[in-house]
Amino acid sequence: MIARNPAFDNLAAGYLFPEIGKRRRAYAAAHPDAAIISLGIGNTTEPLTPHITAAMADYVRGLGTAEGYSGYGDDSAGEPPLRERIAAVLYDGLVSADEVFVSDGAKCDVGRIQQLFGSQVSVAVQDPAYPVYVDGSVMVGAAGKTPATAAGYQDIVYMPCLPENDFFPDLSVVKPDSLIYFCSPNNPTGAVATRAQLQQLVDFARKNGCIIIFDSAYSAFIRDESLPKSIFQVEGARECAIEINSFSKPAGFTGVRLGWTIVPKELKFADGTPVQAPWSRIINTFFNGASNIAQAGGLAALDPEGVQEMRQLTDFYLENAAIIKRALEGENFRATGVEVYGQGNAPYLWVRFPGRKSWDMFDRILDECHVVTTPGSGFGPAGESFIRFSSFGHRAAVEEACRRLANLKL
Repeated sequence: MIARNPAFDNLAAGYLFPEIGKRRRAYAAAHPDAAIISLGIGNTTEPLTPHITAAMADYVRGLGTAEGYSGYGDDSAGEPPLRERIAAVLYDGLVSADEVFVSDGAKCDVGRIQQLFGSQVSVAVQDPAYPVYVDGSVMVGAAGKTPATAAGYQDIVYMPCLPENDFFPDLSVVKPDSLIYFCSPNNPTGAVATRAQLQQLVDFARKNGCIIIFDSAYSAFIRDESLPKSIFQVEGARECAIEINSFSKPAGFTGVRLGWTIVPKELKFADGTPVQAPWSRIINTFFNGASNIAQAGGLAALDPEGVQEMRQLTDFYLENAAIIKRALEGENFRATGVEVYGQGNAPYLWVRFPGRKSWDMFDRILDECHVVTTPGSGFGPAGESFIRFSSFGHRAAVEEACRRLANLKL
């Protein structure tokens, strides 16, 4: 018999979100009358907006005609009008259309991107971090060669991002020639890097031969105009960074599936060859392009009407976050030293319960309030004692969850 890829033996047990689902189902089975509300996984909840929905519906109707039918696209990197509009509307010309690679979502691209660098590259991640950065590295053999400990995988460099360092890491711990995963606005902390911080990151990467994988999937939530939405707003980033983004959160496309990756022409490997060429090969070899229907929706989302709808949708979730923040800053929480972090530029709140274990607090909130959250330790060692609260929910459910949280016994 053929043995499985040994890299899978190195994965730490249990991916975070299935574990949350497992615990929720077990609790619901034991307490069938509990009306559970989720402030946990970052899945959007509000309906797709009218202009975007109409464009997809029209496209589907067209598929039922000889004139409107479409099969495979000419290029797996995406339909040219969509690539052009992403470059123009979202990047204001900072990137060109032929540097935009449309995909079926940011998470999918993050998982694929490691194939560019193989099993020998050193990896550094923000801590806490979205789990796919680490798990994807382990699956290709770039990490997990030595046993994992409570502090994480020994051959991944964890860059702690804590309130004590303003959620921006000490880059001096990163090895030269590393792949650096960096997310802003950050999932799970909600922190947004300033222009000066991103310039520091870019300068470090250029000096030390590193490549930054910049996850900007939550950039549409940034309301402070002084904060960069793209790494390419920072001088020198085109020589050291890849940016990944998505329509999932701003347009509600979590189920529709549509994202993109920017690979600048200036980005080179150590031998001087462009990174863009093998990325194009990966896309054309393993991927036949995003759904034509989804791309029609993405094109409409970047019309003036679509941009306005996405702004209203992200405003709604930011208002939810403000409601949750007020509840978590109530007297019940303040009196026990609970710390609430949220700048108003992301759909997540990052909350520290000093002296408490994350999974213990997850279970306690579920048991006492019937509210699902996300334990911070699932995002990395520095997430211990934190809980992530998500603002993705219907308004009435969010308000009811906040009423319940006010009665949490701490």
